[in-house]
This record gives sequence, C-alpha cells and structure tokens, in this order.
Amino acid sequence: MRARIIVAAFAIAAAMLPTGPTHTVRLILPFNPGSATDTTARLFADRLTARWGKPVVIENRPGGDGLVALKYFVDAHDDHTLFFGPAAAFLVHLYDQEAPPYALSDIAPVAGVYVTVLAISVPTSLGVNTMDDLVKLARAEPGKLNVAAATGNSDFLIFGFMKDMNLDVTRVPYRDIMLAPNDLSQSRIQVLSSSLAAVQSTLQTGRVKVLLVASSKRAETAPDIPTAAEAGYPQLTMETAGGLYGPKDMPEAERETIAADFRDVAEHDPIIRQRLVDTGQIMNMLRPAEFGANIKEQNGQLARIAKTLGFKTPGQ
Repeated sequence: MRARIIVAAFAIAAAMLPTGPTHTVRLILPFNPGSATDTTARLFADRLTARWGKPVVIENRPGGDGLVALKYFVDAHDDHTLFFGPAAAFLVHLYDQEAPPYALSDIAPVAGVYVTVLAISVPTSLGVNTMDDLVKLARAEPGKLNVAAATGNSDFLIFGFMKDMNLDVTRVPYRDIMLAPNDLSQSRIQVLSSSLAAVQSTLQTGRVKVLLVASSKRAETAPDIPTAAEAGYPQLTMETAGGLYGPKDMPEAERETIAADFRDVAEHDPIIRQRLVDTGQIMNMLRPAEFGANIKEQNGQLARIAKTLGFKTPGQ
C-alpha cells in the first residue's frame, strides 16, 4: 500500500510539472523583418523549435507605433501566442495615448533577453563633438536644431531632456524612423535619438558622430563612444530592456520554465551573443521576477519624463 501511495504521489507531481509547448508557438513582434529585435527573435525561435519539438514562428505586425502587435497579442488570450520586443513598446503608450487598448497588468514578463543600446547622434558637419557642445549650440541658436527620435524610450529620453534643460528645438516626426539616419548624414536633421544599430552604417561613413550611448556600459561595437554618465549627463542613462511576454494569466511555473529554456539556449550558443552585439544590443537574460523588476524601473523613469513633458499619467 505504501509503495502504491508513493507511486501515485510521484505521478501527481509529474503531472503538475511544467511541460513544453503542445502546439505551435507564435512570437508577435511590433517591428518589420530585418530589425535588430527581429534578428534576435529568429535566433531564439530556431533553437527553441529544435528544443521543444514544436514550431516557433515569428509574426511581424508593425504599425501604430507597436499598438497593432500589442492589441493582437493581448486579444489572443493564449499562452502559445507571446509578445517579443522592448518593454518600451507597451510602456510609453500608457502615457502618450488617451486610452491604450491594454493595461500593464495584461502583460506578464516571461524572460528578459536583451538591452538595446540607445544613442544620441549628430551630423559630423555640425561641428559638435560632445554633448556639452550640443547643449551650448542649442542655447545659442534657439529653435534652429531639427531633432528626431525613434518612437518609445528614444523619443521620451531626448525630448524630456531638451525640455528639462529648457532648450528650444524643432521636433521632426518620422513615419519610418529608418529614414532618419540618412537625413542626419545629409544634415537635414541635426540630432537623432535612436538605437545605436540604426546609425551604425552611417557612422562608418564618417558623416555621423555619436555623442553618447544611453546604456550604463559602453557598446562593444563602438567602445570609443562614452556612456551618458561618462559624458556628464547621467540623466540620459536609460537601460532599454526587452524580451518575451505572455498573457496575464500565464502560470508562473510555465514562465519560469520558458525563461530557463531561453537562458540555456543563450548560454550554450555563442552565436546568439555575438549577433546581439553586432546589432547594437547587449545580452541580458532575466527570470520573470527579475524582468518584472526591470520593467517597473523603466516605467518609473518614463513616468518622471512624462511628467516633465506634460503627458497624462495612468490614473489621472
């Protein structure tokens, strides 16, 4: 009898253990194919397909500054339909949208994967070599500098800084921010806040200069560029973490298992880390609770910037 009880207990415990996916897993991305996030997602999708024995497919759903992908993900209510991208993709809309089609509680952190290195760049022809030089120029010529930024953290970061420093600049909107680096190299705009990856090709031509990176560490692909803190502007430091998210009712055990699989894949495949470096990212593998704490910290920083910019904050 005792033996049967022990066997039954083990059977129940085994049934309660998290298992792999039972069918196709879809990773919903807010960006077009070929973006740094897309490259990262496809690297993991290939490895996890082999690991899980079930297809992991990428669905690119760009548009609406990420809202198209987010709404599709939230409305799916399916733990096999997951969102992959920067936390900023859903955090900023809590402030710049009157009624975003989701709440922060609808999105459960699963696995932190990367940090996108943000950068502030100028055309070489502007004759600006440091952030101090840029601030002095903006003060000397109010309203004359055209400034553009990628939607999300980059946008909040640069325009929050400009307002906080009481600098008068002209905001230039882009429907496709990937057109901005070329305009920057041609001096049609004078300042661009974006991912480092977005300006790397123009940086190599010598027509663009990156004044600083917003990450806490220098980028491996551009080790000569100072961090915001090193440049004397620690307020421009922003760790833009991204990764995988599930629906709000996704069990914690399931999220832990998936995060462990992501970490194991990353740690045993040096190609992944190198590809992240090549695309201006830093590998940053986090468990659900760690990723959740990171998102909370990002949200707190965005809330402070939103107040500076005069945006409505959640709950108002």
